[in-house]
Amino acid sequence: MGQATSKGHVDPGETEIETAYRETQEEAGLTRHHLRIIDGFKKTLNYEVSGIHKRVVYWLSELMDPNTSITLSDEHIRFEWRQLDKALELISRFENMQETLKEAEEFIKTLQQSPATVNNTNTDTDNI
Repeated sequence: MGQATSKGHVDPGETEIETAYRETQEEAGLTRHHLRIIDGFKKTLNYEVSGIHKRVVYWLSELMDPNTSITLSDEHIRFEWRQLDKALELISRFENMQETLKEAEEFIKTLQQSPATVNNTNTDTDNI
């Protein structure tokens, strides 16, 4: 069984953040109104799968209401909320994704030590 996050191709005319919102809604049933993008964290991963170059961009977001129901698409069979150490175990063969999660954790720690800049508007912006 594989581990995956929401991701997909950028449709013509879409920005990367619009793609992220669309894919998250399609794959997990969460709309941009369920999420708060945290300014200052954006990670781009580049890798190859079967000789095909892949580029994936991740943003850090907060689920505004932790009681929000998740509605999975047919692409997924289940989801789990995990503590970082357990999540890292699940993705042990994906070093670049492990590093991304660790970097996000460190970023969150720095926000907790100083006033956080949070994008409360949930609009498309190039500054995310």
